[in-house]
Amino acid sequence: MPIEAGQPADSRPDRRRWVVGVDTHTDTHAAALVDALGEVHAQTEVSADPDGYIRLLAWAGEHLPAGQRMFWAVEGTRAHGHGLTRVLQAAGHQVIEAVPPVRGSRRRGGKSDRLDAIHAARTALINDHPATPRADGPREALRLLVTARQHYSTTRTATINVFKSVILGATELREQLRHLLTAAQIRTVLTLPEPETADVEERIRLQQLQTLAQTVTDLNAVLAANYQQLEDLVRQLCPALLDLPGVGPQTAAVALTAWSHHTRLRDEAAFAALAGAAPLPASSGRHQRHRLNRGGDRTLNAALHTIVTTRRRMKHPATSAYIARRTAEGLTPKEVLRCLKRYTARQLFRLMQTTAPATT
Repeated sequence: MPIEAGQPADSRPDRRRWVVGVDTHTDTHAAALVDALGEVHAQTEVSADPDGYIRLLAWAGEHLPAGQRMFWAVEGTRAHGHGLTRVLQAAGHQVIEAVPPVRGSRRRGGKSDRLDAIHAARTALINDHPATPRADGPREALRLLVTARQHYSTTRTATINVFKSVILGATELREQLRHLLTAAQIRTVLTLPEPETADVEERIRLQQLQTLAQTVTDLNAVLAANYQQLEDLVRQLCPALLDLPGVGPQTAAVALTAWSHHTRLRDEAAFAALAGAAPLPASSGRHQRHRLNRGGDRTLNAALHTIVTTRRRMKHPATSAYIARRTAEGLTPKEVLRCLKRYTARQLFRLMQTTAPATT
């Protein structure tokens, strides 16, 4: 059933509604239709393809009582459930991200696709602030660039580590490269000719070093192009982010990807909680304090960490003054870091809410 025009996508679900929970997988999707009291009225399983999505929509329409409204709780809206999510949104249905079952509850209640679909529906009914799927278009393009960049960067680091380990087994070549920086070592290796009198070990070592050096060089070019694409998209979506001290294209892209669009998160506190930067009470007796949050989106949390440490390293006046004041109040360095991350999350959220254009 379509949602009403103008209804906020992240509003609290109407308890009179019905919900379809969907457990998504590569080949099949399991679905369960549940009423507001959590009673299961129908279950089905369809193929994870366009034909299956159409059958699922028809099945839901057949089993929904006349005059009732429903919404969908879909697992993996940016993974196995991405195709279904797009079809549902195009048809005007309200979709939220289903919360996966925790391992403890699975152990007590059993595990199957149909049980997971029921869990998705029932959890959505009691969730006061359900998360909505991230937007497609430029926001999804940013997510793809950020994901690919993480892979390229990890691969580059691993390749350099192998390159360094291969150098250790050399003799004269190791002495030749010992005092050079990594970039200079790679350039030097790429220009070395194969010795005419080299034995099989030396010849293979040089070949592998040159292959590794070329791989690093290629990855450097890929990362540079990726960085430029990130900067171009961020300037298109929210250029004001790049004017903030300590915020570069990569951290801005991560923040925009997590925030996605104006109605996804209800307020700055929800954004901080998503980032794992919301304060968690850790008080006992006479000690009243908060601690770091180890949960949330760790990529977004790492971006906040990068921004804060960059501001601290560049001696950003406001950051330096804040650190000095909070340290004088008796906070530990970790507690100050937690507060700075929370402050930065608030700043980023407000800026994106006020300057980023609406999703097209």
